[in-house]
Amino acid sequence: MSEELLVRARGGDDAAFAGLVEPLRRELHAHCYRMLGSVHDADDALQDALVRAWRGIERFEARSSLRKWLYTVATNSCLDTIARRGRRELPMDLGPASEDVVGGAAPRTDAAWLGPYPDTGLAYEQREAVELAFVAAVQHLPGNQRAALLLFEVLGYSAAEIAEMMKTSAASVNSALQRARKIVTDRVPSRTQQQTLHELDDARLREIVAGFSGALERGDADTLVALLTEDVTWSMPPLPHWYRGLAAVTDFARAVPMTCGSWRHVPTSANGQPAIGSYLWNDGAGAHTPWSVDVLTLRGDKVAEVTAFVGPEHFPPLGLPAVLT
Repeated sequence: MSEELLVRARGGDDAAFAGLVEPLRRELHAHCYRMLGSVHDADDALQDALVRAWRGIERFEARSSLRKWLYTVATNSCLDTIARRGRRELPMDLGPASEDVVGGAAPRTDAAWLGPYPDTGLAYEQREAVELAFVAAVQHLPGNQRAALLLFEVLGYSAAEIAEMMKTSAASVNSALQRARKIVTDRVPSRTQQQTLHELDDARLREIVAGFSGALERGDADTLVALLTEDVTWSMPPLPHWYRGLAAVTDFARAVPMTCGSWRHVPTSANGQPAIGSYLWNDGAGAHTPWSVDVLTLRGDKVAEVTAFVGPEHFPPLGLPAVLT
């Protein structure tokens, strides 16, 4: 941290303040996403946190690091959001898998849905901490447990430091960590996606993504089935229905995505996992327009989960084209 920038920022120099926080903006945004499960909520929470920090910079005495202070401010901003809104959901959080194909289902608007996250610029360990399974599991924690777990397990702060940041006792932090770990451990696979992807060479990964996209574009159920695990799941937030098992997922794929029109796909990455921007032909636009961002969870070299985040609002944060002609 530049002492000169800090002195200028305390004196009201907003450019100096921006210079102080800019190197930390990306990791702070990822923290807000882990807390809130939505890139748009993370945008708002980070903006709120930086406004709070700007207004309080005169009170920052540099007895701790600027990074720790900003994480304290950002965490409190996220906790305020959680208190107002609650947790983000996936379809499997709300009910059992559908036994029959449901066509034409309406989005469920009474739930706050988990969303995908752009992982560009994140290091290996940061990608692990934004994987879908982990972020979805963390959403099941109360706000204080969520914050304690992320500050301890992901960011490496001690229980004593977290107690200071959250204005509580170290005993309370340790208790929150114990409860949080049990809930998250029960919901997160033992192998991370980063470990799985590390064992796949880039060529094989491209084959899997291209094979998945091509099968949907051609309506080729046999090729799709060959890419899936026996216990595969397919969900489409904000649509409430989801499917489990090769037979159910195959029936759904044949009945819905393979028959609803012409698809084009753009490979991308989200939550540290392979992902696909799916574009459906739109007669009115005379082009393929954004439909869903499909995040793939792999087990070995097969797809174990498809989480298709439906909605064009998911495309801009990932840098995906607005339209395919």
